[in-house]
Amino acid sequence: MRLEEEIKQGKGFQSQRHKAVVNIMFTDGWVRGLLTEVLKPYGLTNQQYNVLRILRGSSPEPLSTSSIRERMLDKMSDASRIVDRLYKKRLVDRKTCKADKRLVDIFITKEGLNTLEKIDSAMNSFHLNLDAITEEEAETLNSLLDKLRG
Repeated sequence: MRLEEEIKQGKGFQSQRHKAVVNIMFTDGWVRGLLTEVLKPYGLTNQQYNVLRILRGSSPEPLSTSSIRERMLDKMSDASRIVDRLYKKRLVDRKTCKADKRLVDIFITKEGLNTLEKIDSAMNSFHLNLDAITEEEAETLNSLLDKLRG
């Protein structure tokens, strides 16, 4: 469905660039909503899922909370609080850093990896929503978004 119909905008946009910005914001909310539905059965938020993915990507090497924060998609998230909640769910583990006793190393647990595997399977149905565009179109979209961010 066209953006104008989705947001019930009767008047046109100032420009195609202005429309593109609104379209990106609208699509961001749409994707986040779909992701929230996929994660709901696992009791995870989008930010918690992001932290688990970051830790899986660094595994078996641990990351500090500040390293996690730097890699997060949502820079306004409180990485320490998110790690605490994941720790309570036994999806991550914490150990004092051997090199610097003031730091804490964060590891993804086997249970965290297993949860991500289940989510990966569930994400296949989530990704089916992207079947409306080809791989080539997705590549073009990625290039344009990268270009937009400079």
